[in-house]
Amino acid sequence: MRLLEGKTAIITGSGRGIGAAAARLFAAHGANVVVSDIDPVPANETASAIHGAGGSALVVPADVTRDGDIEELIGQTVSAYGGIDILVNNAGYTWDGMMHKMSDEQWEAMLRIHLTAPFKIIRAAIPYMREVAKAEQEDGGAAKARKIVNVSSTTGTRGNIGQTNYAAGKAGIIGLTRTLAKEWGAFNIQVNAVAFGFIETRLTQSDAEGDFTERDGQRIKLGMPDKVRDVIFNQIPMRRPGTVEEAAGALLFFASPLSNYVSGQVLEVAGGW
Repeated sequence: MRLLEGKTAIITGSGRGIGAAAARLFAAHGANVVVSDIDPVPANETASAIHGAGGSALVVPADVTRDGDIEELIGQTVSAYGGIDILVNNAGYTWDGMMHKMSDEQWEAMLRIHLTAPFKIIRAAIPYMREVAKAEQEDGGAAKARKIVNVSSTTGTRGNIGQTNYAAGKAGIIGLTRTLAKEWGAFNIQVNAVAFGFIETRLTQSDAEGDFTERDGQRIKLGMPDKVRDVIFNQIPMRRPGTVEEAAGALLFFASPLSNYVSGQVLEVAGGW
C-alpha cells in the first residue's frame, strides 16, 4: 500500500538524518517530496536516491530562518506540484551550554530555528493549506485531509541538562502544534508533533567526531559528550538508540490517512524511555 500516492510533501532539513530518511520513505509511498536543506549537497544526494528508486523529488535549498528562503520554498513547491498536502518541520540543530554560561545568541538561535521558523513556514503555507481547504468547503464539498507534522524532542517534553535553549524551542513547538490543531481542525488539517529521543544522527553522535555546522558566520560543534551519551543510553529500556528509518516511520504515520482523526498529539519515539 502506497499511503501518500499523489500527495506533495515538504520536508525541511531533509538532506541528512531523520529528514532524509523521511524523504525517502515518503517518496516510496508515492509522494512528490520537496527536499529542503540549508546545504544543497546532501539535499541533492537525498533527491538522487529518490530518483534512483523511481520516486519524485524536487530540491529547494533553504535556510528556514530567512524569510526570503521560506517564500522561495513555498513558491517553488506550488509552482512544481500545484499545492501542498503535507508539511514536515524537521530542520534544526543544537547549540548546547549550561544556563549560567549561555549567551543571548545561543538562546535566540535555538528559538529561531525550532519555533519561529516553523511558525513562519506554516504561515507562508496558509494560502495553500487553510485557504484551499476553506474553498473546498465553500464549493459544497468536504476539504481533503492535509497534514502538518512538527518535530519536537524528549528534551522539550522532559528537559535535559545543558539544553535550556533547545528545550524551550522544542517545548514551544508543542504548544504551537496543539493550538493550531484546534484552530485548523475545522478545515480537516491535522497538526501533530513527534518528540524524538535518542536517534542516531550527527546531533547525537560523539562530539569527539568533530562534526560542525555553519550558522550566520558561527562554526558550531555538533554532537554530545561521551559521558552524556552513556547516561542517556543507559536510560533507554530497549538498550539501543533508534535509527533514522525508525524515526521516519512515526512521521509517515502522521502524514498518512492512518492519522486522519488524530490531531493535536505528541508522540514520543524514545525506545520506551
